[in-house]
Amino acid sequence: MKTPYKIFVFFVFVSILSVVSISLFTSGGGKTMLDGYYTAEAEDYNHGWKEFLTIYVNNGKIVTAEYDAKNSSGFIKSWDMDYMRDMNKTDGNYPNKYTRNYASELITRQTADDMDAMSGATESFHSFKSLANAVIKQAMRGDKKVAFVATQNITR
Repeated sequence: MKTPYKIFVFFVFVSILSVVSISLFTSGGGKTMLDGYYTAEAEDYNHGWKEFLTIYVNNGKIVTAEYDAKNSSGFIKSWDMDYMRDMNKTDGNYPNKYTRNYASELITRQTADDMDAMSGATESFHSFKSLANAVIKQAMRGDKKVAFVATQNITR
């Protein structure tokens, strides 16, 4: 016959084991992003632009994301009104639209997996996914150095 003390110890042990198991399961086995700012940037310029993605992680979640590109003088692509007008005429899309969309999707999904490319911004989408995967890896490691990513000629 079990004593009340042994029964109590057994229930405490099972309760602690359950809490630890649930916390490991819900946190992805310890694979959460560490709080802070993280940036991934293309290694090279592509058509005169170098893309970058900066995220801010708070409480293990991406809460802000900025995706854009800059030219060699540091001018931001989504600010280029002439480029926007030309691209919108030919592609029905433009940098200020697709960069915000992709960044917003990343915040909502917390991953670039299963995201769809916007029409007229497919090449940028593939670069974005590569940058997003790199910056998320940086956040999981807590590595705040800029990650440089080969983004040219990416088709999938």
